[in-house]
Amino acid sequence: MSTKAGKGMNIRPHTGAVKPAPRLEIVLKCDSIGGVEAVLTALSGITIPGVDIKVVSSGVGAVTQSDVLMAETASRLIIGFQVSALPGLEKSVRERRVDVRLYDIIYTLSDDIRAIAEGMVPNAAGDEITGSGKVVALFKSTRRGIIIGCEVQEGHLAVGQHFRIISAMGPVYSGIIESLHISEKTVQKATPGQKVGIKIKNFNLAKIGDLVESYRPPPFRKVQRWEPKGDIIRR
Repeated sequence: MSTKAGKGMNIRPHTGAVKPAPRLEIVLKCDSIGGVEAVLTALSGITIPGVDIKVVSSGVGAVTQSDVLMAETASRLIIGFQVSALPGLEKSVRERRVDVRLYDIIYTLSDDIRAIAEGMVPNAAGDEITGSGKVVALFKSTRRGIIIGCEVQEGHLAVGQHFRIISAMGPVYSGIIESLHISEKTVQKATPGQKVGIKIKNFNLAKIGDLVESYRPPPFRKVQRWEPKGDIIRR
């Protein structure tokens, strides 16, 4: 659903190829069938948009070599609840870079899996489009490059914003709006109906009729991304 960004403008994600959601695949071992059911219930309550959490194998008893081999073909993560790992498993775990995490408290288990899944959320869910217009004129610049005459149609174009030029074949240029000019007057912002000049260095492939979009990239995420190191960890 679009949300409003200023008068008359819909902020919308930039459309592109749809990528499959990251999947966290877990091998689960518990001390009992009841333990398996309890952990599965806890995991089903973890909802992280953009990430699919899936238990690919579950069973009762200690973590074994077979579990390590199974995890190696998945996300290289084994969760044990109130169980231990068989003696001598450290070498195999290390060589295959599989993490074995052993828990006695289900809430700690849930918190850890949530944190791991949050670290898998894609950084760029989509750019927010803040303005758009159409190239209506092209002018030679005094230096290498061109000045495009753009008629603003939606939202606004402003100095400092990210922008791109999109031809019939897709994006052909992206950069930062360094300056805007209306009738030789320098301005900081242009709104629908205004015709504004945007100077572009070292680029001359724009054509009349091309789309101009200004956008806000997704914020940088500071969530720690988990990577298996090949350890047996008692949590």
